[in-house]
Amino acid sequence: MKLWNATLAAGTAAALLLSTSAWAAADPARGKARSQMCEGCHGIAGYRTAFPSVYAVPKIGQQQAEYIVRALQQYKAGARKHPTMDGIAAGLSDEDMADLAAYYASDTPTR
Repeated sequence: MKLWNATLAAGTAAALLLSTSAWAAADPARGKARSQMCEGCHGIAGYRTAFPSVYAVPKIGQQQAEYIVRALQQYKAGARKHPTMDGIAAGLSDEDMADLAAYYASDTPTR
């Protein structure tokens, strides 16, 4: 059990170090350039989608960057399911996710 805890702690520390370097390199300008794919749904105030079920599309402007990255990673890994988001996240690198998150976490976008 102690070996498992030590292995888990080491893996968590390594992931944190890797993600910290990605955050340091995050560029809101690159995120803005990539955001056109997001604007089709998230850029429409009060937009509701009917596929796969009716729900309000969440506002992602000024959302915490960590939350955006985590959500995109979950879509990419299949832990969250939505046909459109699954496809979009599948094509994003870690750098793309960090850049998008940096852009949406900034004060600029409000949608």
